[in-house]
Amino acid sequence: MSTPEVVLVTGMSGAGRSTAARALEDQGWFVIDNLLPALIPETVQQLGAVDVPRVAVVVDVRGGAFFDETQAALTTLRESGADVRVLFLEASDGALVRRFESNRRPHPLQAGERLVDGLRRERAALADLRGDADLVIDTSGLNVHDLRRKVEAAFGDPGVFRLRATVLSFGFKYGIPVDADVVLDARFLPNPHWVDELRERTGLEQEVSGYVLAHGEARDFVDRAAGLLDLMSEGYLKEGKRYVTIAIGCTGGKHRSVAIAEALAAQLSQHGVETLVVHRDLGRE
Repeated sequence: MSTPEVVLVTGMSGAGRSTAARALEDQGWFVIDNLLPALIPETVQQLGAVDVPRVAVVVDVRGGAFFDETQAALTTLRESGADVRVLFLEASDGALVRRFESNRRPHPLQAGERLVDGLRRERAALADLRGDADLVIDTSGLNVHDLRRKVEAAFGDPGVFRLRATVLSFGFKYGIPVDADVVLDARFLPNPHWVDELRERTGLEQEVSGYVLAHGEARDFVDRAAGLLDLMSEGYLKEGKRYVTIAIGCTGGKHRSVAIAEALAAQLSQHGVETLVVHRDLGRE
């Protein structure tokens, strides 16, 4: 009998748990949704007895009072020697309100009050689990395909034990990404916004990326960022952290951060780091 690798999928209602669960299932994980937390350790043990190698369990506040037993279940699993990771899906109140309104569904903790009251109660109930999470994904600006790619990058083939990185461009004026492990500021670089022929273009276009990367400071910035991750990667892997989100910010998330993120991702890939690129704020201006 072997002990399965376990991922506990949790987070805010409407933040994408179902999408994450389907992505894990497509990667070969045995997925269980809304199991009573007290039954998780025994269920994992039984699945290990029939050689199921990877188990994903989706838990959320729909379990009511039973949800409070989740932390105890995690402790029991870890004490049994199981490799347990917690994936927490987050989103802003604004994004969640829009999703609930489009689906015309009440929040499970709304209790006849406003939707935002239900979200507030849920955040309080999930606070400890969020603090215990190995990976937090903010889905506010992600579509279902972006989320699937992030889950696949983090929980893909376990036979390849290497660091996986998400390189995320963003605009500081829209806020720092809540799921970033490392935040780097590209605002010291010359801004293409002030070049008339580049203002309406983006960092994905050669004219803009060439302008940004033509400056020696930009190339040095990319090299040092890659070196920083190289320095951190061995320690991350020793601590069981297999994925990292590196956020590159500029003012609006359109020019410099996009160009730098693309260049950094290309360099990391050359160094053998499996890399996903996400441009959070591209198109907002």
